[in-house]
Amino acid sequence: MKKVGILGGGQLGRMLLQAAANYPVETFVLEKDAECPAAHLCHHFSKGDITSFEDVYNFGKDLDSITIEIESVNVDALKKLEAEGVKVYPRPEALEIIKNKIEQKNFYKENEIPTSPFIVTSKKEQLQNHLNYLPAAHKLAHGGYDGRGVQILKNEKDFDKAFNEEAVLEKLVSIKKEISIIVAISEDGKTALYPPVEMIFNQDLNLLEYQLCPANISEKTLWKAEAIALTVAKNLKSPGIFAVELFIDIDDNVLVNETAPRVHNSGHHTIEAAYSSQFDMLWRIMLGYPLGYTKPIMSSSMVNLIGEEGYKGPAKYQNLEEVLQIENVFVHIYGKKETRPGRKMGHVTVLSNERQELIHVANKVKHLLKVVS
Repeated sequence: MKKVGILGGGQLGRMLLQAAANYPVETFVLEKDAECPAAHLCHHFSKGDITSFEDVYNFGKDLDSITIEIESVNVDALKKLEAEGVKVYPRPEALEIIKNKIEQKNFYKENEIPTSPFIVTSKKEQLQNHLNYLPAAHKLAHGGYDGRGVQILKNEKDFDKAFNEEAVLEKLVSIKKEISIIVAISEDGKTALYPPVEMIFNQDLNLLEYQLCPANISEKTLWKAEAIALTVAKNLKSPGIFAVELFIDIDDNVLVNETAPRVHNSGHHTIEAAYSSQFDMLWRIMLGYPLGYTKPIMSSSMVNLIGEEGYKGPAKYQNLEEVLQIENVFVHIYGKKETRPGRKMGHVTVLSNERQELIHVANKVKHLLKVVS
């Protein structure tokens, strides 16, 4: 039985472990919080810091393979583990590119992958020399996650919000839609793509609010998007799961926004809506099994459950019973004990082959199910 470790014990680690129940695998989790959502689902829990070289190396040295649930891990430790024969998903070199926004944008440029125009800044004062980039998104090179580390700069008056450290200034494009395509790559280079999802964001929190699958795009745009997503994943030269987030502009050009080298929020609907979920797919890759079947069982929408403004403390879920009575609605609560404004606390998947019904029920769930304290 293979020994597989997960760096991070949050909601993604929890869902990975739930999918692991279908396979002969011994699971290990490294996380600072002994009460994290994944702690009680793994075979072996280790308390430690995923950013610490010593903690990551000691955790992984006796494992067959290791994966991540978030990019902010110690890559040097993963390189040493890989050199000593531990399989790492994704490979450390791919992770190194993705976790640094500057390296990620340069990677797109070097591989002729379409992305929005950008420049690199290290101090706020530099922005005065690049007013032609406004309006723009200013993204921290390191540490941005779930909407943090991103500031929208509409004009010079917004410069006080800009970052006074290494960052990317990315020119905003006129966006028609935002989509995500999840790409799976096996050890022998075989690939599988999930249908694109259309993402609707909370503009205040810069968090995914709900999504629809499949995305409502033309066949020509679909071909472009799939080709670009495959190009991104293949050029990273690593087996694993990659979520490629894309912009479709008003002229139907397709541009890469960002890539996540792991299971991703935009793929949570696959638990119910696909024959092989993104979590099942990653286990198949790590354990050397054939890639799963990505065709959707039904069309779907997915709503993020986010902590309500004004509430901080033990989590309570208003109207949960009412939502559970709705047909073809599946509630996933992540097991986080404390809620706070903007914190991801769960998600809800809705299945239907009628797009309008998906939108209607997603909005109903969004307005009914509130995470308070």
